[in-house]
Amino acid sequence: MQARQGAAIKQMSVTETNAIQAKAQTLRSLHRGAGILVLPNAWDVASAKVFEAAGFPAIATTSGGIAATQGYPDGERISRREMLDVVARIAKSVSIPVTADLEAGYASTPEQMRETTLALLETGAVGMNLEDGLREGSMPLVQTSHHVEKIKIVREVCRVAGVDLVINARTDIYLRCIGDTANRFAHAIHRGNTYLQAGADCVFVPGVHDETTISELARHIEGPVNVLAVPGTPSVATLQQLGVARVSFGSGPMRATLKVLEQFAHELKEHGTFETMAAYVKSVRA
Repeated sequence: MQARQGAAIKQMSVTETNAIQAKAQTLRSLHRGAGILVLPNAWDVASAKVFEAAGFPAIATTSGGIAATQGYPDGERISRREMLDVVARIAKSVSIPVTADLEAGYASTPEQMRETTLALLETGAVGMNLEDGLREGSMPLVQTSHHVEKIKIVREVCRVAGVDLVINARTDIYLRCIGDTANRFAHAIHRGNTYLQAGADCVFVPGVHDETTISELARHIEGPVNVLAVPGTPSVATLQQLGVARVSFGSGPMRATLKVLEQFAHELKEHGTFETMAAYVKSVRA
């Protein structure tokens, strides 16, 4: 198995490997800096370049946003290859670190998880968002041990590759409203700390909005915590005060952009005017 892994990894030159590893180290350090890591989510090269030009030190991709632009619903309906093709174009278009939302890793077996990790390394991205939620079946989450195995496989591939990908281990306990409030909190803490012990760098807990819960999660999870910003989420400054290390935005920026496009479409069709477009376009090239 390692021989086959090594053969795939050798396709990258030493210079390429070192450059990717340097970006991975930069991304990892941003999780433990003086300020919160604000990580906007790009869905194509254009949006990635906008975020880079705005001065963000790193960006994430959005699985839902990328899937939508390729004509798929969210939830691993898009193929791994199509998803990673877009991730590669984004990673190669910017100079800052890129971390990829790979949902559940497009993997239900150890071999599939290895293949996903190797394919991600080839894109130039230096981080991976890996969730424990299930899209189908009677169980909403995979067993903790199954997610731990995935994390350990990513770490194993990274050791051979010489690129220490940043793993953002996501648990969907709050997003899926699993159990009552008290059990939900204890379950999230248990999963988060178990994932960190397995080799994750950060724990992502989407679905939490109130300051008390966010603060307690940040206090009891023994590593950096990522929350998802949605309507009702505290401000970035407040999240930092609560102990949050990383905030991301999922498909929100893409959906907000589409809303502007929808307004433009209706205005143009119904009134024949284009003030929505004019409000955002500073110059028009013939």
